[in-house]
Amino acid sequence: MVEKYIKQTVFRDQEDFKANFKINVPDNFNFAYDVVDEWAKTNPDKRALCWVNDQGEHIDFTFKEIKEKSDAAASYFQSLGIGKGDKVMLILKRRYYYWFAVLGLHKIGAVAIPATHLLTKKDIVYRCNSADIKALVVVGEKLILKQTKDAIPECPTLKYIISTGPDVPAEWLDFRKGMEEAQPFLKPENPSNNNDIMLLYFTSGTTGNPKMVIHNYIYPLGHIITSGYWQNLKEDSLHLTLADTGWAKAAWGKLYGQWIMGACIFVYDHEKFVPANLLQVIQDYKVTSFCAPPTVFRFLIREDITRYDLSALKYCSIAGEPLNPSVYQTFLDATGIRLMEGFGQTETTVTIANFPWMKPKQGSMGMPSPAYDMDLVTQDGRSCEDGEQGEIIFRTDKLMPTGLFMGYYRDLELTESVYYDGIYHTGDIAWRDEDGYYWFVGRNDDVIKSSGYRIGPFEVESALMTHPAVVECAITGFPDEVRGQIVKATIVLAADYKDKAAPELIKEIQDHVKKVTAPYKYPRIIEFVDELPKTISGKIRRVEIRKTD
Repeated sequence: MVEKYIKQTVFRDQEDFKANFKINVPDNFNFAYDVVDEWAKTNPDKRALCWVNDQGEHIDFTFKEIKEKSDAAASYFQSLGIGKGDKVMLILKRRYYYWFAVLGLHKIGAVAIPATHLLTKKDIVYRCNSADIKALVVVGEKLILKQTKDAIPECPTLKYIISTGPDVPAEWLDFRKGMEEAQPFLKPENPSNNNDIMLLYFTSGTTGNPKMVIHNYIYPLGHIITSGYWQNLKEDSLHLTLADTGWAKAAWGKLYGQWIMGACIFVYDHEKFVPANLLQVIQDYKVTSFCAPPTVFRFLIREDITRYDLSALKYCSIAGEPLNPSVYQTFLDATGIRLMEGFGQTETTVTIANFPWMKPKQGSMGMPSPAYDMDLVTQDGRSCEDGEQGEIIFRTDKLMPTGLFMGYYRDLELTESVYYDGIYHTGDIAWRDEDGYYWFVGRNDDVIKSSGYRIGPFEVESALMTHPAVVECAITGFPDEVRGQIVKATIVLAADYKDKAAPELIKEIQDHVKKVTAPYKYPRIIEFVDELPKTISGKIRRVEIRKTD
């Protein structure tokens, strides 16, 4: 399948990749028809989705079955009057209905808006009114139903509230019944064009209200690099990305690139994350490829991994937050598998990564994707020298990346604040070493300026994470009359250290950081907390910590 979209599929090294990788974008590409239905035509019995849950249920779906289910979903949506350009929000957790619904929406040219089940009434109201959402498809479970019911009176554009069950309120529509009773699907004459809006993602809102990121119909092709060359998937791969379907990480690891490569998507539908249970599932189902954020790996390495037979697991990738070197090394020692870090945003596909022909360096994001014309620039717009910190930007005047967002929906001012003069400004700060590897420093707003030094939160957090007392931490700048800012650490302690006298432990941690990294980076202020403020996607909200200072 992938050969239809890239001329060269095997690459010797990074230079070969950079010089010869190119995506051939067809006219009017539609992932649901051109990939899923094509697999159903050429290899109908090929396993597409392996779904298991924490109750022991297990269902396999072939591409033929995925086509049939998505056709039924598309026909059902059509019967409600949902069509091209209509906005439909999906709050479906990891239930297999998500794949039927999102593909059904693609087939009729509607706009899919994946959303997390952790949304409150306020969150749902904000999203519905910001995007003029016409229909909601939700999991029929107590908390989600309550939040949705409470939000409905304040969402005037909502016409259809659809539940997948098990609970379907009397006044709501039944998604399963609608699919079962749907008429044979008739493909619309012109379901989509390449530049139509296919997906709308609300960001996690680490610094303010969520932004509405829009992607077009060729966005899935950008994930050829994500799945084929960062996750290193093949047609016989069984790939697990641990992510809720409400976040862009699911588009990275649970749908588009994986099926273009012909891999089978493995879905572990669980209500509570238990590291031992996850390891058991990876063992029992012989998962070959695994991707998760660093937080997950931090919990996995606290388990006795040697108790599990992970011989089928060949490749692990990691993204979502910077990877602490100590986590990388501990996992490597336990499994023999190198964690291949990647970097990107909701606005992009993978943009920097460790690719199969590279030997990763602990803590490095890797090297740039050839799909993006990337540069590091100083505040005055000069390209950085090796070792010099700068903002990651993408130039689009000569190369328009397949997978770069179209902009922020209904917010031209915000779009033009980051995307102007043919350059997309990511707001992320990094530096490049002499070998061409890139190293994350932090968000531009999070970089601490102290006594003339620029200190990235991540490098201090990485040093802190090597101390046994530290379970989680966040580094922020604290106002200081003399230095401008000083480094503050907000720390969640391990249980064994919570009763230790605070002054002595603070000094011990400070001395530890001075030894691990440059002495001027040590936290002059340390605060112990029970938990860190986070977004609903699990990212640390440093803005909330700064508000309390």
